[in-house]
Amino acid sequence: MTAALITPPAVEPVLLAEAKAHLRLDHSDDDLVVSALLVAARSLIESRLGTLMIRQGWRFYLDRWPASGMVRLPLGPLVSVDRITVYGASGMPAELAPAQYRVDTAGDPPRIALAPGTVLAPGVAINGIEIDVTVGFGLSGVDVPQPLRRAQLMLAARWFENPQGTTIGIVPAAIADEVEVLIAPWRRVRL
Repeated sequence: MTAALITPPAVEPVLLAEAKAHLRLDHSDDDLVVSALLVAARSLIESRLGTLMIRQGWRFYLDRWPASGMVRLPLGPLVSVDRITVYGASGMPAELAPAQYRVDTAGDPPRIALAPGTVLAPGVAINGIEIDVTVGFGLSGVDVPQPLRRAQLMLAARWFENPQGTTIGIVPAAIADEVEVLIAPWRRVRL
């Protein structure tokens, strides 16, 4: 499965003003740097967890349906399945009706199952199925669990105050232990 970001988050969970207050910055000289660090911190946390903080639109590409008829999505929390498109041999798209699939938004990972009797095999060998979804906790920082917002703020502040990075022994330390503890409840357990 290949994933592509279609609609990026409109805002960051932690606002620039919050980060500047935390860093005790009372000027705008470093606004671009702090904003970029907030984006980088959110991206790192989201990639570590497979959990997206602010709503985003993603497209997943599949070559074929899994034999089980169940697609497990690598990102969550799932808000909605916006469209499922299957391309025929001629390249013409056919959109599945919502009655042709079931959605498990509460699952971890979120899942999409073809409804019984739904048979629509792609006619192209590569990326013949596209699944468009909306994922993320909400539209603003108030919708994001506070520990995840705190982790984003702590990472951005750490990188701002120590731009050359931190090493433990000879290994660069990407995330401080405190941040790992904050994000741990949202880490997906794989069995």
